[in-house]
Amino acid sequence: MSPGRRTVAFDGLNSLRVPDTDRNRAWLGRIKYRMGFAGYPTLRLQALVETGTRGLIGAAVASATDGDEAALARRLLGHLTPGMLVLLDRAYDANGFLSEIACTGARFLARAKATRNPIVIACLPDGSFLSRLDGLTVRIIDAELTMTGTDGTRIHDRYRLITTLLDHRHDPADALIRLYHERWEIETAFLALRHTILTGHVLRSGDQPGIEQEVWALLLVHQL
Repeated sequence: MSPGRRTVAFDGLNSLRVPDTDRNRAWLGRIKYRMGFAGYPTLRLQALVETGTRGLIGAAVASATDGDEAALARRLLGHLTPGMLVLLDRAYDANGFLSEIACTGARFLARAKATRNPIVIACLPDGSFLSRLDGLTVRIIDAELTMTGTDGTRIHDRYRLITTLLDHRHDPADALIRLYHERWEIETAFLALRHTILTGHVLRSGDQPGIEQEVWALLLVHQL
């Protein structure tokens, strides 16, 4: 794969708990499960992370009513620049959102939903093929994965990846399949925010300004 790209990832965290006050409920609502309401309202955090360092490039704080993950990620598109390669999971594979990423000059490598059935424009020697998504030329890579657990259990899965890296000679399919695993670095960053820094504690503030101030303080500590 051609060198020099900065790999970054979008993802959302939906489990930061806040005090169950009237002001927090008015902003965040309450989560209802089959057996009743959750004990605490929860905050949504959308982040853009550099996968190599797990450094936070940008973040957006939101409630459950503020749209899906792609809608929140749109708030952070201004942080994308040419030279970046954005790694995305299936929640972000909408054609419009992928086109918006392409317009920033950044490239992307996204996992597609299983319901996609892209047209084949040209087949490439590495097994990938070129296609079009609402006028955007992309490359489709199909991968079969086998994961082996510590107990020897083996699980098989299939991935379909969409990318704007069109040259199979510079970016062969097997190299991009391996690279896509770096997307999980953002999960490790969120694990630190949920468990290492907070150690399971609930945020303390009873209203939106205070909660947002706490979240930005947490992100600052994480960055440090």
